[in-house]
Amino acid sequence: MNQSILVWDLPTRVFHWSLVCAFAGAMITADSHRLLLAHAVCGYLLLLLVGFRLVWGIAGSRYARFSEFVRGPTAVITHLRSLFGGNPARHVGHNPAGAVAIIGLLVLGGVAATSGLATLNSIGGKPMKEFHESVGNIMLALAIAHLLGVIVTSFLLRENLVLSMFTGCKGGAPEYAVKTNHGLIALLLLIVLAVFAWALAQGQLPTLLDPATVAEKMSKEHHHRKHDE
Repeated sequence: MNQSILVWDLPTRVFHWSLVCAFAGAMITADSHRLLLAHAVCGYLLLLLVGFRLVWGIAGSRYARFSEFVRGPTAVITHLRSLFGGNPARHVGHNPAGAVAIIGLLVLGGVAATSGLATLNSIGGKPMKEFHESVGNIMLALAIAHLLGVIVTSFLLRENLVLSMFTGCKGGAPEYAVKTNHGLIALLLLIVLAVFAWALAQGQLPTLLDPATVAEKMSKEHHHRKHDE
């Protein structure tokens, strides 16, 4: 008998919505030289979040672990066929297609963040900057495709999957429920993210995000834009 059970632990949900915010912030600030520092902070947080998810994909609760939801090409194709056929199979955790999107977003997030840091450090010149922008756009396209997949699956299964990533609960048999919410881990993650963002913004960490570096970078970009105009 199905009932509302805990599927997504709190660290997984905190990671998910923090990643959404960090990536959205990075995209919003991408074309503004005045918001370069904010863009860089979002990139650092994105990298930190990807690192956390890799660890949590091994040490986390049942449905957060990669071993639980990562499947081979056959399973992915089978699920996509069922989805396009209007009768997708129901999974308590991530479905095979969603797993592909998650792994893709983690990989692209890591590449986007590291290439962004290289660009900030003037490594690789214009080709690196264009690569960074291309990876960001590909990640945006994948995120949109993932969201559309979630919406379609929610409609076909008559289950609000977006809401479940807020509440952590989905319908299922009691024996499939996650036993603990790992609230302390989630709190520590939030504290680390907040402290890290504050320290970066204040130039308190040994990075190239000190005010002088950012001001110089902003000035150069502004000069180049004026020259191009």
